[in-house]
Amino acid sequence: MLSIQRDCPSIEDLPYELVERKGVGHPDTMCDAMAERMSRYYSLHCLKEFGGVAHHWFDKVTLYGGGAEIDYGRGELTSPYRVKVFGKAAYRVGDVEIPVQDIMFRAASDVLSEVTTGFDPGRHLVVELGVVDHQGSGRRASRYQPAGPQDLIPLRSTGLVSNDTNLLHGYAPLSRLENVVLELERLVNGTDFKQRHRDSGWDVKVFGSRRDNAFSLVVNMPFLAAHIESMDQYWARKATIQRELEEFVGSQGIQDFRMLMNATDRNGRPYLTALGSVADTGDVGVVGRGNRVNGLITPMRPMSIEAPAGKNPLDHTGKIYNVMAMRLARQVHETFGGPAQVHIFTSKEAPLERPDEVVVTTPRGDEPAIEALVDAAVAGTADLTVELIETGIALW
Repeated sequence: MLSIQRDCPSIEDLPYELVERKGVGHPDTMCDAMAERMSRYYSLHCLKEFGGVAHHWFDKVTLYGGGAEIDYGRGELTSPYRVKVFGKAAYRVGDVEIPVQDIMFRAASDVLSEVTTGFDPGRHLVVELGVVDHQGSGRRASRYQPAGPQDLIPLRSTGLVSNDTNLLHGYAPLSRLENVVLELERLVNGTDFKQRHRDSGWDVKVFGSRRDNAFSLVVNMPFLAAHIESMDQYWARKATIQRELEEFVGSQGIQDFRMLMNATDRNGRPYLTALGSVADTGDVGVVGRGNRVNGLITPMRPMSIEAPAGKNPLDHTGKIYNVMAMRLARQVHETFGGPAQVHIFTSKEAPLERPDEVVVTTPRGDEPAIEALVDAAVAGTADLTVELIETGIALW
């Protein structure tokens, strides 16, 4: 059922706004990335070996960090990262084993190697499984204990239904504050920046606020201890990077702003890590505690609390509709202009291509044209599943 609402005020009209982004090296974001990579690798393995995907979800990944010795000119991990995977999955198809432990370890090691500096999976990573294949209430035994490939679901299968009852939201466009917060983190953790500033760490957090047209930005970015020989060098490097970040903010058309970098060093101690994340020294991460699907934490916007990373890409609407709502809101905005919101509600067992309710909020656009966009989006759930598995979609 489609409903169209016309009252959609712009967040730019509000006198105050708050936004946050946890960077790719933050323990919570690490967990989102690992959970989603685990789902992708598991799905790809099943497709290659059996021609279909076994039911699974790995959306309860936790990371409890390691230990490290850190001093000027030296940073070394002394205790490994420990990743615990909670969820459900098939361990075998008939008599053929699915190497779940190996898949989980490879996914975790690939992610952590990408968002730290000097990570050695053989020495720095332990993966523990809390994954079961128990049969759920009202489910067939073949769901997590398939007797053969015929019990698995091929890509682009028809007749699939929602695995859960979910409420999802999306909006567009991003505000000026949202854009600059998102792009600041992407800049610092981008390839070019890391090549130019090899002493920069990955656990970047950006927080922003706006009062009318005055912006305030807080950027936290650790340095790699092995590259910093003294407190004086730390202050100098921090000043150099902050100048570059301030120039970037100005290039985004924001002139009235102030920036605070590494607020924790006001205690007179540098922000240093061994590999570039506070996970080096025991900090804990959990799936779903960080960025929403658009990469931001936006308490002043419609925002689902669903944790899509690691959920089954075949039929879990908490994942599929999360991406769909965000993309559909962008389409409505780009097609008709003005701010747009999309809200999707579905109940368990509802057909994937017929969610219970879709609400589109936009000040412009005629009903038939909006309905055509919605119909095309919900008809494309199978394409979205293929993209999630084969290409991957950043959900954080």
